[in-house]
Amino acid sequence: MTEPPPAPRLRILHALPAGPLMALPAVLALLLFVALPFATAVALSFTDLRMGSPLATEFVGAQQYQRAFEDDSFRRALANNLWFAAVVVPLQTLLALGLALALNRSFRGRAAFRTLFFLPVVFPMALIAVVWQLIYAPGPNGILNALLATVSFGAIEPLDVLRHPQLALPALMLLSIWQGVGFQMVVLLAGLQAIPASLYEAAAVDRAGKVSQLFHVTLPQLRNPLVFTMLVTTILSFRVYDQVAIATRGGPLDATTTVMFETVRTVFDRQQVGLASAMSVVFFLMVLAVTLVQRALVRQEREID
Repeated sequence: MTEPPPAPRLRILHALPAGPLMALPAVLALLLFVALPFATAVALSFTDLRMGSPLATEFVGAQQYQRAFEDDSFRRALANNLWFAAVVVPLQTLLALGLALALNRSFRGRAAFRTLFFLPVVFPMALIAVVWQLIYAPGPNGILNALLATVSFGAIEPLDVLRHPQLALPALMLLSIWQGVGFQMVVLLAGLQAIPASLYEAAAVDRAGKVSQLFHVTLPQLRNPLVFTMLVTTILSFRVYDQVAIATRGGPLDATTTVMFETVRTVFDRQQVGLASAMSVVFFLMVLAVTLVQRALVRQEREID
């Protein structure tokens, strides 16, 4: 028996290419949840909109951007974000690489160690921040202070880390590294397991030592996983909010305020929606610029190779 001809609607679907049809839901989601909110933020950044204000909203041009860069808190937040990323990204990547290399070996309890190092990634950052608040608790009964007193035989006095202007931001960096290193470790571990064993065998025949194999076999083969983890970590290091809002609330003296925290504070405390929108646009462009620079550097390295 011959099959009946397809219905007209099915003919249209068969005529359309499969790729665009499969990508359509993702494209619609990007347009609805990314492009549309960003376009709205750009439009609001050129107005003087205030939350709950009875006055009519007026177009003010680039005035909100000028006000943003003249705001000391926003400039401090930008500097804190840049410093946070400059410290967290390389340290977290190096630590994740070391853990991945260590856990790629065969030893008893390897699966348990992998689970333990990845476990903080599963928990929400809000819970992690509360736990580390207990670790950083002031007074001699705090976990960190008790450890320092034990190691130094009482020479180091108890510290109030989260209220110290010089120690608060490094404390949040340590918290973030501890929480996020497991994700990088898993990605790099998968990259290590994908390296062909024949490359190490050839290097051993050429009498290459472990250090030489690391720099001439392992790291070149891990280039793509390393680039991916560094890009993701860079983006996440600019999106610092939960640990700041819970642990320090931007203090002390704006020492830990970030762009996301300052933007939220501008909306809900100062009720300046237009100014907050300008801050969001500047923040987006800054993250985009850093990401493009990273991609350009990686592309140049590939061309040189």
